[in-house]
Amino acid sequence: MTFSLLARCAVTGRFGMVISSSSPAVAARCAHARAGVGVAATQNITDPTLGPRLLDAMAAGAGARAAMAGIVATAPHAEYRQLLCIDDQGRTATHSGSRILGVWNVAEGRDCVAGGNLLKTPDVPQAMVAAFEAATGDLGDRLVAALRAGRDAGGEAGPIHSAGLLMVDADTWPCAELRADWVDDACPIEAVARAWEVYAPQMAAYIQRARDPREAPKYGVPGDE
Repeated sequence: MTFSLLARCAVTGRFGMVISSSSPAVAARCAHARAGVGVAATQNITDPTLGPRLLDAMAAGAGARAAMAGIVATAPHAEYRQLLCIDDQGRTATHSGSRILGVWNVAEGRDCVAGGNLLKTPDVPQAMVAAFEAATGDLGDRLVAALRAGRDAGGEAGPIHSAGLLMVDADTWPCAELRADWVDDACPIEAVARAWEVYAPQMAAYIQRARDPREAPKYGVPGDE
């Protein structure tokens, strides 16, 4: 019921992921990232606690594979979970339990990893990895390209209704967290892509306003002088 791609930007050190699903508000449960540490996804029949646990393990010094092995060994009902993560060195790890729903697959690439379940075809994760590796520009641009590629390769077997993009930079809060939590009659991926198109040119200004509003640019809204 989900397809996603997680990535690290080797140039900026940012981490991010994109995700889409037939379920509502998929990014709220499944997307987890921490500046300087990594990014983790917990999907299929989701246990949202596993994403933070993976990040905690990596923050404590475990690489992606060691963190994944430790979580899978101790998490209840691991056979129902599909987990992905990437650490601060760009190393990746995945787990897909024996009770994963429908057609599923994972694919690992350079500084990225993708996975999904209840897919239209098993080719979806590899298409996402290929699109991410081929894309240029900001990490957010590359993530959007990967999400669109997953959809165009078949995506989920049924209609998708939610999508999200999460990205962290150097601060404890996300530099981008864009979501379409329920869309009935349009594509949630395009809603997130449009949100990124609008937000990307303003992102640096919002970060500066948070760090030091004295040096921030004007807001560009009525009443701002």
